[in-house]
Amino acid sequence: MRGIHLILLILLGSTSQSPASSSFSHEIWNTLLKKYVSADGRVDYKGMMSEKDKLQTYLNLLSSNSPKEDWLRNDQMAFWINAYNAFTVKAILDHYPVKSIQDIDNGKVWDEPFIPIGTGKYSLNNIEHDILRKKFGDPRIHFAINCASHSCPRLLNEAFTTQGLYEQLNAAAKGFVNDPSKNKITASSVRLSSIFEWYKDDFTKKGTLIDFINQYSAVKISSNATVSYLIYDWSLNE
Repeated sequence: MRGIHLILLILLGSTSQSPASSSFSHEIWNTLLKKYVSADGRVDYKGMMSEKDKLQTYLNLLSSNSPKEDWLRNDQMAFWINAYNAFTVKAILDHYPVKSIQDIDNGKVWDEPFIPIGTGKYSLNNIEHDILRKKFGDPRIHFAINCASHSCPRLLNEAFTTQGLYEQLNAAAKGFVNDPSKNKITASSVRLSSIFEWYKDDFTKKGTLIDFINQYSAVKISSNATVSYLIYDWSLNE
């Protein structure tokens, strides 16, 4: 009997230490995205403006539900990716009409701590660099967060979710790499988004930059292909 009790205690102990799945819902954000974002990532900011109160309701939910350390990894990642994108949309709506996100706060919109989450105040840079990049270390994050500009990876027209996160990140990576408006790829030459230059260290932890891109590219690139970078278009993604 003592052996059975010991096994039960071990099982109970391991269960109590398992990560907890968050019950946080991104459904409001999901509904807004499906209604106002096209399949190619164009945002109807005028339409979104008409439901700004609904967006604010979602932002308030984000603010009052800071991720817990015992949440599942995918719960935390989905939360912060959605938070980054939703608060970016808020920044645009607060200053709309605007031609570029760089016109906001003298180009320092990413540095302003205007995002209340729990007891903290975060900037977009805090979420991107200090949380998403530093904590999770998944380079596909760069294709999931959106900076409201034409050269950015498209804003997904659905919310990121715990269950679908892996497939969503893979689809975002494939979509971005193979989008001819973001990257010009042939077997012998690649002209890449500046994102690959700015964050090269994130993409080369397990090989070369071409090794990384070849995981998602429809065209297989030669290992000795020439690499250059395109000028970034910061005009609004509407």
